[in-house]
Amino acid sequence: MAKHDLVIVESPAKAKTIGKYLGKDYEVKACMGHLRDLQKSNLSVDVDNDFEPVYKPIKGKEAIISDLKKSAKAADTVYLATDPDREGEAISWHLKSLLNLPDDKTKRVTFNEITKNVVRQSIESPRDIDQNLVDAQQARRILDRLVGYQLSPLLWKKIKRGLSAGRVQSVATRMVDDRDREIENFKPEEYWTLDANLTGDNDVKKLPFSARYHGKNGKKAELKSAAEVEEVVEETKNAAFTVKSVKRTDKNRSPSPPFTTSTMQQEASRKLSMTPRRTMAIAQQLYEGVDIEGEGTVGLITYMRTDSLRISEEAIAAAKNFIVGRYGQQYYPTKGANHYKAKANAQDAHEAIRPSNVNWTPEDLKKSLTSEQYRLYKLVWSRFVACQMANAVYDSVSVEIDAAGHSFRTSSSSLKFAGYTAVYEEGKDDEKEEKEPALPPLTEGESLTLRDFSRDQHFTQPPAHYTDATLIRAMEEQGIGRPSTYAPTVSTILDREYVIKEGKYLHITNLGRVVTQLMEERFSDIADLKFTANMEKKLDGVEEGTVNWKSVLRDFYGDFAENLKKAEKDLEGVYIKVPDEVSEEICPVCGRNLVVKSGRFGRFLACPGFPECNFTMPLVVEMPGRCPKCGGRLFKRTGTSRKSGKQYTYYCCEHTNNRAVGGATCDFMTWDVPVKDDCPLCGKTLFKRAGRGYKRPYCINPECANFLPEDKRGYPKKPAEASANAEEAPGESDVPAEEKAPVKKTAAKKTVAAGKKTASKAAEKKATAKKTAKKADGAAAEKKPAVKKAAAKKPAAKKTAAGTAKKTAAKKTVKKAAEAEE
Repeated sequence: MAKHDLVIVESPAKAKTIGKYLGKDYEVKACMGHLRDLQKSNLSVDVDNDFEPVYKPIKGKEAIISDLKKSAKAADTVYLATDPDREGEAISWHLKSLLNLPDDKTKRVTFNEITKNVVRQSIESPRDIDQNLVDAQQARRILDRLVGYQLSPLLWKKIKRGLSAGRVQSVATRMVDDRDREIENFKPEEYWTLDANLTGDNDVKKLPFSARYHGKNGKKAELKSAAEVEEVVEETKNAAFTVKSVKRTDKNRSPSPPFTTSTMQQEASRKLSMTPRRTMAIAQQLYEGVDIEGEGTVGLITYMRTDSLRISEEAIAAAKNFIVGRYGQQYYPTKGANHYKAKANAQDAHEAIRPSNVNWTPEDLKKSLTSEQYRLYKLVWSRFVACQMANAVYDSVSVEIDAAGHSFRTSSSSLKFAGYTAVYEEGKDDEKEEKEPALPPLTEGESLTLRDFSRDQHFTQPPAHYTDATLIRAMEEQGIGRPSTYAPTVSTILDREYVIKEGKYLHITNLGRVVTQLMEERFSDIADLKFTANMEKKLDGVEEGTVNWKSVLRDFYGDFAENLKKAEKDLEGVYIKVPDEVSEEICPVCGRNLVVKSGRFGRFLACPGFPECNFTMPLVVEMPGRCPKCGGRLFKRTGTSRKSGKQYTYYCCEHTNNRAVGGATCDFMTWDVPVKDDCPLCGKTLFKRAGRGYKRPYCINPECANFLPEDKRGYPKKPAEASANAEEAPGESDVPAEEKAPVKKTAAKKTVAAGKKTASKAAEKKATAKKTAKKADGAAAEKKPAVKKAAAKKPAAKKTAAGTAKKTAAKKTVKKAAEAEE
């Protein structure tokens, strides 16, 4: 054993965990990701020299490079222990070159899970850098650079500055656009359901139940109109209803396979309301290591970027012992362990995502984890344990009933043996799930009594808008992207405002539609789903060593460069205008419909009559219920913290901050979510705590006997100074606004009221100040939404500074836009 070895990992958290396992003979340092890359300031790809990349040390990381060089020079052996994927392999390759490491001194190791045994085994079994993995990463990186740096400037010139295009993001945007068009063009068709409400003839079987019309003379029939329904009713209302058949079976339901990257992101979106980006950030923390009471820093899950369903034999054996020990032998499959087969196009480089130690239950670790870490760990742990458990068994009964040749059917099922459902059940994208009613004990030939008929008119429904979860699933099914690209792709199309999220659903914007149309017309290959999926297969071929990485670039670039030249020539002098998104909100000043604009702080509503009319207001969503103060409509609004730049959500009356001349005003504002129900005592709208899972509504009327004080609504207590400014009170932690409970209401509400009071006094003292504020507001109409009246009045010096900062930020945005990666 060498006296002193260096281990280089990517993050300090991982370095801390691995350093504890290896001991004092090893020095573990973090490189903090890539230290060498293509330059941001130019293409950095020599197209004329067979796409040779020009790599340079990343600016700002000189100190890290210098420190690693010093440590590497003093070490006997350098272990490159970056992440076990293409990106990690490329980072190791760059490190080897950057630190001038000789072959005999360099070892490559990977950790599928960061536990003591796995870390030590990996160090004892190093390998060389896999050049095929490196080449696959280089091919993807250069492809994205060619598209991003050469296509994005065209979008800037023809549509709007700051836009970007990329192989995967363009296809993802098109998928959302296609779905929205499908919904817009959908033509509903009428259909009816007819239920016969029945009871048995004797007292034991008097339990009422219903059976749905199925067809006539053994053939299934669909009822398309009320007339067809009445025809069936007339033929059966006086007929004898008889039980034709009763079938009883045991139905087995198998557990879902363990998590892959895609399914984990989908389930976290459905069950935890976590965005894909947040899910991966929390998963990274669990993988790299968390301080556990009594254990120290340990990695809790296996590597989280994988498309494999494979589980190690050691993990399967540990799961068996845990299941039998906690739940009993009957909960373990009689045939033995459950094995799952990955999809045909899966890379299968790593295991499925699972807990590194199944005996560390979520309850045992809860004290040592943050709320988000606990919830995600519980999800991964439960899914893994359930995937190795016995099937759930349901007692299923299907009944067919005859009436004058017409057939009515009904069914019921009850849980007979819980099996894996004792631990976990997979979430569903469609939250509306009909529950089967209980049935009385029926026998064949039994006569039934008809009570009445239930007739219901229905219309076929269009497919649902994509959510984060369903878009990722669709991308996976189509072969678009790979585990490491799903989350950044969804984040990119939202950040670029090609797609917006309303509730949990994704909607295409006019900007996204214009960009997609241009891509389809001028760069059909990039916007084509099959072409992009085939490109992913070629990159997989590079990784497997069957395809040369530069041949992939050559095949792509020829047609792309030709299309780019043709597009620039054909669109010379053409500027494509993005249509305004017209809202239903009416400008209180001039009566026009307000339109949606984008500014430094996101989307907002503005009058299209600018500069004649400079009215602006935050983008609002109408909520159920009425204002408890004045009875007006309730709106959901978003604001942006001036301190952190993060968005937050609040609820207010439609007349709050009403800037119309002579318009009604109301100061009602809350962080609580209004619901459709009214209080049974006072009749005012009920509210519920913000956040997923908080369903119990309460009354916020202090004069009502049902009133629930704010300190009993379940919000975490915040320090008094945290609520010093109503615009900065929420959203100051690292947790995204959509995934955390808002802060306590009282202080923020008082601050808003205080802000209005101050603004009101200022207006009384100085009428000219109001005019100045109005002019300033008009000039800013295209820049940002006004959340508070008082916010419009700023010193001129600050305004100048803000303008300078904006120009600097704009330059940075343009630079970043050109780097459109996925």
